[in-house]
Amino acid sequence: MKTDGAPTISSAPPTSFQLFLGFLGIGIIGFGGVLPLARRMLVEDRRWLTPDEFVDLLGLCQFLPGGNVINISVAVGMKFRGWRGALASILGLTAVPTAFVIVLGVIYDRYRDDPHVQQVFAGLAAAAAGLLIAMAIKLVTPILTKPAALFIASLLFFAVAFLRLPLLPTMLVLAPLSVLLAWRLRP
Repeated sequence: MKTDGAPTISSAPPTSFQLFLGFLGIGIIGFGGVLPLARRMLVEDRRWLTPDEFVDLLGLCQFLPGGNVINISVAVGMKFRGWRGALASILGLTAVPTAFVIVLGVIYDRYRDDPHVQQVFAGLAAAAAGLLIAMAIKLVTPILTKPAALFIASLLFFAVAFLRLPLLPTMLVLAPLSVLLAWRLRP
């Protein structure tokens, strides 16, 4: 249901099997970068999270070691079904890609010097870059109306992209500032 054009949370929390199937779908069709697919599945299709919840969860998951989408799958599974949901989510997300990586690794090892194989990988890199840009646009949309969040995001981008500061220490400095600003500006 949509009230003001924004997706709402679905009424019933997903079962562990639904979590498994949802993340399995992402794992099956996601090549190069599944964050846009995860957001679409979680926010737009299944409506398990709101856009703001997804952005908040992604921000938290970026602080954790490991891949963002893997961390998101665990966090979403934990939110709805505890450790069983987390296990179902991560197994769904990683089962098929793990098998593909093993098979493709064996094939690539054998044919890596073939120019056709090199062209395929160049095309895949371009597609992954496009997915990343599309995801960045969707992630920035919820914070466009929040000047403090936009300021922190811009500051982080500037520090990492232009000043070439390391990401983790920069985030460790800006995270408390972000929390302080959110606390001071709360309604």
